[in-house]
Amino acid sequence: MFGKRGNEGFGKAGVAGPVVPPLMPATQPIAAERPAAPVIAEPVVAPVRPQPATPPARRRAARDEDYYDTKSQVFSALIDTIDLSQLAKLDTESAREEIRDIVNDIITIKNFAMSIAEQEELLDDICNDVLGYGPLEPLLARDDIADIMVNGAGQTFIEVGGKVQESEIRFRDNAQLLSICQRIVSQVGRRVDESSPICDARLPDGSRVNVIAPPLAIDGTALTIRKFKKDKLTLEQLVRFGSITPEGAVLLQIIGRVRCNIVISGGTGSGKTTLLNCLTRYIDSDERVITCEDSAELQLQQPHVVRLETRPPNIEGEGEITMRDLIKNCLRMRPERIIVGEVRGPEVFDLLQAMNTGHDGSMGTIHANTPRECLSRMESMIAMGGYTLPAKTVREIVAGSIDVIIQASRLRDGSRRITHITEVVGMEGDVIITQDLMRYEIDGEDANGRIIGRHVSTGIGRPHFWDRARYFNEDKRLAATLDAMEKN
Repeated sequence: MFGKRGNEGFGKAGVAGPVVPPLMPATQPIAAERPAAPVIAEPVVAPVRPQPATPPARRRAARDEDYYDTKSQVFSALIDTIDLSQLAKLDTESAREEIRDIVNDIITIKNFAMSIAEQEELLDDICNDVLGYGPLEPLLARDDIADIMVNGAGQTFIEVGGKVQESEIRFRDNAQLLSICQRIVSQVGRRVDESSPICDARLPDGSRVNVIAPPLAIDGTALTIRKFKKDKLTLEQLVRFGSITPEGAVLLQIIGRVRCNIVISGGTGSGKTTLLNCLTRYIDSDERVITCEDSAELQLQQPHVVRLETRPPNIEGEGEITMRDLIKNCLRMRPERIIVGEVRGPEVFDLLQAMNTGHDGSMGTIHANTPRECLSRMESMIAMGGYTLPAKTVREIVAGSIDVIIQASRLRDGSRRITHITEVVGMEGDVIITQDLMRYEIDGEDANGRIIGRHVSTGIGRPHFWDRARYFNEDKRLAATLDAMEKN
């Protein structure tokens, strides 16, 4: 049963990226009768993600040395026995059953004294190490977690329901944590090590990943994962959550449908990307859409979508592809809409130029706390690019390019609200003129500390994009929506 089954050549041919060793380093020398296991390269493929055998709440908060010693011996024997290249071709259940059979035989032959529950727990951990992302798997399997924040091997925090709390999940040591991070980033052809200690990446489901490793992270590798729900949110669900009113949701549908140029503004964790995903659902299926992102996380449902992603420099410092490079190249690809995942710097100028040259309906997100601050940040970003344009000229470009700013906010009770739907009207002198179509007003809080507020209409009878709505035959629905907003 335990004869060697071909441990050679586990690397997948033609796949770029570093070769990552197994996640479970041996803590002590294994039994003297057999030589130390060789370092075996695992295939760089998207891992098969097993579901945890036991709910996270019942997992042990801490492990003792005996547990890790046993696991180390079983893991090493498993690696010597199983053909990882063949295992990677199996589906989740088949791979799990293969590991289950071999691990049970190993436990029997080595005569480990373990209860059935302990065997199941050990099996679960080993499956996660071989097939997935180790201790992270139980957290990734939960759909109620928005963020996973690992501060070194011994401390993990999660965000649930808008509140951050400490998790019981721990890593064996910093070497295991760094190995998991290397496995994650290698999936998208990137690397993280001492020479390149900062890396942005993504999981196969689109979840956003950031890694910062020693020596920059003093207390061990810091890993942050922004999880995306398996079932993508819709505007209808945002209405049920209270993030927007039904009338406000219809207004956003119309804004997306009539090809307004939209900027979604908000702070970190306010739901900008989620809202952007919601709005893209109302893009017509016959439009050619090109997305530009640092880490591809947008998931558009239209049939004609081209997804582009930036690339960091290689180890020699060459080959970098920036967001500006992507946006400039977009203009040569006959786009009808350009969607930028996040605007952070001088690329905002290229996006504004695209919006102003026939690519109506383009969208992007930006970090800002208010619609007015959003406009100011754009001016600052253009200046960062070294452009020496007069301030009035820059503001004219901004005012002529953007139609609507949607402000998303994460309130102090953890809830997320769309606080402003603001229209950019134009220029008056040297000042950009805006008008709010809807805003969120806070009235107070209840006994449990939850924010009490309401969305109110500002009574604008005819928005600036009225003619655009009439062109798309949406003027009657827009008028009815504005009337309903004002009555409520």
